[in-house]
Parts: sequence; C-alpha cells; structure tokens
Amino acid sequence: MTSADPSVRPNPGKVARVLVVDDDDVMRTVLRRIFLDAGLQVEAYASAKDLLDTANLSRPGVLLLDVQMPGMTGIELQALLRVRGVELPVLFLTGSSDIPKAVQAMRNGAVDFLEKPFSAAALIDRVGRAFGQSLRASEVPAPAGLSLDYARRLATLTPREREVHVGMVTGMTSKLIARELGGSFRTVEIHRARVMAKMEVTNLAELVRLAVDAEAINRAASLVKRDDRASDT
Repeated sequence: MTSADPSVRPNPGKVARVLVVDDDDVMRTVLRRIFLDAGLQVEAYASAKDLLDTANLSRPGVLLLDVQMPGMTGIELQALLRVRGVELPVLFLTGSSDIPKAVQAMRNGAVDFLEKPFSAAALIDRVGRAFGQSLRASEVPAPAGLSLDYARRLATLTPREREVHVGMVTGMTSKLIARELGGSFRTVEIHRARVMAKMEVTNLAELVRLAVDAEAINRAASLVKRDDRASDT
C-alpha cells in the first residue's frame, strides 16, 4: 500500500466522510492517513460494536468495512445495518480468501469491494465511486439499457468463457472453477482475463456489479410484466 497521491482528491463536499471499521490498529492508522491526505473526514472504529455505539449513521458518508473481524464480522454488520434501515453505501476490504463472502455482500447490497493489498489512489477512487453509485441508485431508476448492454457483452463470450463468467460472479476462485469445469488452473486464468476484457471491466467487483444490476433490472421487468398480465385478466 502506498501513500495517497495528492492529485487524487475527490470532492470533499460530495464524499464528506468515511467510516472505517477494522480491528487492525495499523490498518486503521494507514486508512486514516490516506483519507485525511485526500481531504476527507474520517472516523475509525475498532469494531462493529464501537461503530453502532458511537457513530451517527444518519449523516452522509461511506462505510468501509473489513470482512473478517472478531465478534461481529463486516458481513454481519452489513446485514444488521440493513435491518435497521441504514442506507449508507458499504465498501468492503477483503483478502483473497474472503472474495466469495465479498461477492455475496454485493448481492446483499454492498456497492463494491477492494482486495488487499491496494493502492491509496485505488482506494480513494473506489470510495468516491461507492458514494456516487449510491446517489444514482437512490435518485435515478436503473436504465433498462444497462441490462441490454450487459447482454451485449455476454454475447461476445464463448461457451467456456460463459461458464467461467458464472463462476466469477458467484465468487468462485480459479482453482474451484477449474475443478468444477474439469480444466487446468492456468486455462481458467486465461479465460478469466478474456472475460474481463470482453465484459469491459477492470476488476472483479465491477463484473459482479454489472451482473447484480442486470439481475435486479430483469427481476423488476418481470414483476412489471406479471402485474400487466394480472391487470388484463
């Protein structure tokens, strides 16, 4: 991890504060420095309990949660916040072994996840995107064109790449995909790279977000059609 690039400075008025929850003292210190250097407000908490007991969750901001923490995990905290109606955008920090959990977290409403190790510039960028995606989701209905564009990209994949794509967006590792499909790890890695290029994404979280958004649009369209059929009877 590197220090924050001074040229990477999101609008502090747009992303006023970041609420960090991580049990690692060193990580909290590093994250605090990165966000302060970028001109953001930052609140750091050592546990989910500290956040729940202390933080004002009604003010705008972005929640940055570690996946694995003693006591209440980041995933469990996300679920509890949803039950309580907290609508702050959630971004997860995850190790490679926790990617399946992070993928599931996105399916449960998280806007992004970032794998460790990461650069300060990437972190600032993703936090800004998380806040922006949340604003768009709350203010503007998702366009049907997104689902059509996702279908267009999927159509460029070969049958094997589609199988690898399914494994990727459900959080499977390359080793597990290779075992499921009966291929080699190296071959799956090649397919993964091709899937990322053809789907026009730069990281796994972007690919999962495309899939989750397209699924949500398709579900909404199906409900509308069902209601229309019911009104015709």
